[in-house]
Amino acid sequence: MERGGFAWAMSDAQTPEQKQNPWLLLDAPAGNDAEGRPVVLDFNTAMYSLHKGQIGDTLSIDDGSGRAVTLRIVGLLKNSIFQGDLLIGERAFLELFPQVSGYRFFLVDTGNEPPAQVQQALEGPLGDYGFDAELSRQRLAAFFAIQNTYLSTFQSLGGLGLLLGTFGLATVQLRSVLERRGELAIMRAAGFRQALLARLVMIENALLLIGGLAVGIAAALVAVLPHWLSGGAEVPWLSLALTLALVLVVGLLAGLVAVRATLRAELLPALRQE
Repeated sequence: MERGGFAWAMSDAQTPEQKQNPWLLLDAPAGNDAEGRPVVLDFNTAMYSLHKGQIGDTLSIDDGSGRAVTLRIVGLLKNSIFQGDLLIGERAFLELFPQVSGYRFFLVDTGNEPPAQVQQALEGPLGDYGFDAELSRQRLAAFFAIQNTYLSTFQSLGGLGLLLGTFGLATVQLRSVLERRGELAIMRAAGFRQALLARLVMIENALLLIGGLAVGIAAALVAVLPHWLSGGAEVPWLSLALTLALVLVVGLLAGLVAVRATLRAELLPALRQE
């Protein structure tokens, strides 16, 4: 806390000292019970578990005597090892839970020593007392494994939707060209070459595809821009570009197949239908 460790998503820091080290917010006076005592949470815990994603939001807990106590969020950590924890100042903790003695959670700075050796050195003599040492990166990896599972699930559902949408796109383009078969036949009879007609239809399909992709990209940017600007997200540019390129290529190929099938059809039957 003294060196201002951990990354912050946002905080209620007002003074230059607090902005340099937001942990000082936990030592601020609690004020009246209605305002709540200052508390710091991990952003993911606040947003997805408690549905409290803003500075100043309040939540209620029971203290050691079973009395309801209001806590006010003054800071949110970003990708920390404190997911699922509520962090309050030691003075406030001793006041709310006077029956609790000792410490149950330790943060160990290994310095220049190999972390694995420090872990073994701690668990060896203290293992009989229930001491369990865990590397910070392992704890973070466990948290991210749960998060990545959710992301992979939604990504799979999105891929399925993209697949269905691609088939739907090909069907719509094929139907559009088939319904215009008579119109294309008249243009062929009037002297338009097949290559020119194919190029005109392909340009139509390309403009519609590019326009649709542009609208979708703009809508997606509006949705993720705040999270992106806050530094909480990294855009997978390569996979995103490949996905959009795949949609464009599949759409163009579907249009090409439809055009070739239509232009190869007999001219007179199409003219009679028109």
